[in-house]
Amino acid sequence: MKRYTDETLKALNTNIQTIDVNGVPVVVKPSPSEPRPGRMDKDLLAKEGHREGFDFSIIEKLPPDQLLQVIRDGMGGYNINICTEEVHAKYELHDFNGNQVGLWRYYTRKSQRKPGKPALVYFHGGGWIGGSIYTVENACRYIAQLADAVVFSVDYSLAPEKPFPNGLNDNYLAVKHIHEHADEYGIDPKRIAVGGDSAGGNYAASVSLKARDLGTPPIALQILLYPAVALADACPEGYDWRYDMFDINEAERDQIMAHLTLGVLAAPENNPMVNGYLQGADYHQPYISPMMAASHANLPPALLLAGEFDGLRIQTEFYTHQLKTAGVPVRCVRYKGMAHAFIDDIGILCQAEDFCREAAEMILKMA
Repeated sequence: MKRYTDETLKALNTNIQTIDVNGVPVVVKPSPSEPRPGRMDKDLLAKEGHREGFDFSIIEKLPPDQLLQVIRDGMGGYNINICTEEVHAKYELHDFNGNQVGLWRYYTRKSQRKPGKPALVYFHGGGWIGGSIYTVENACRYIAQLADAVVFSVDYSLAPEKPFPNGLNDNYLAVKHIHEHADEYGIDPKRIAVGGDSAGGNYAASVSLKARDLGTPPIALQILLYPAVALADACPEGYDWRYDMFDINEAERDQIMAHLTLGVLAAPENNPMVNGYLQGADYHQPYISPMMAASHANLPPALLLAGEFDGLRIQTEFYTHQLKTAGVPVRCVRYKGMAHAFIDDIGILCQAEDFCREAAEMILKMA
């Protein structure tokens, strides 16, 4: 049973504001538990296992192999299946250019024989070096129920064992495979969305760019949840990131600042996740940093979402600006009081359920 009421979810969607950010309307949803500005959502603060952000000071204290495991062990966590219908799961293993890639598939039992369903191909977060399809499994199940869709979750190759472009190619080839076998999966090949959170959002944006550039497969929608769309210190014209761009109440400054580290512009060697993924690759190229693309025209419509105190929020909202300027239909949502990785807490934080509802609504609208 989820740990909040339907009234809490209703409060999240009451007194919504729309503000202008970089010339783009951003929908701002209030925190149901903390109406005061500059403060974190109380349910987030109270959550068991609440992360205070990764302590980068341990980089100098641990050898690389131990550090990698510490980072991986700190990702994910307990969450809750909030489905009210029976949702089935099936697993396949594919060889994509020599990489063994797992492909999970979620769909409601009542619609398993129904052809022409919409589809979402989801890429989990985890800084390119960790994370798991299991962390996002309950979110994928719930989106499948809400949209009566087939939701795929890709168990792609992780760095540093498999650095760029392995993960990107795994995810692109997974979407291509799904499109080519649409009839077998009971989906409409013209209604395939891609989506992901954090590093998975990076992959979703990058796969969309690659599919556009290569002309296949067609992607109808991209769902980017706090995506990392500019790595290290990649900085396109007009982009800026500063701590004073966040409204922080002094009483919670230390707690909030710990959540903003992901957005700081820094050389790759100062971030073990980015460094492990790149391993010398040029991070200014658009398939690594989608904000650096020469053009964002002719990309799929996009839904972008981030928490107020997520260090990647500035990237999320700037990428929304880039897409809209290029003529791409966009919707951007900011959750007051939220930090990074709240999708990991579906059933615990109402914002995670709301994300699933936002995603499902967009999937149902795919042309």
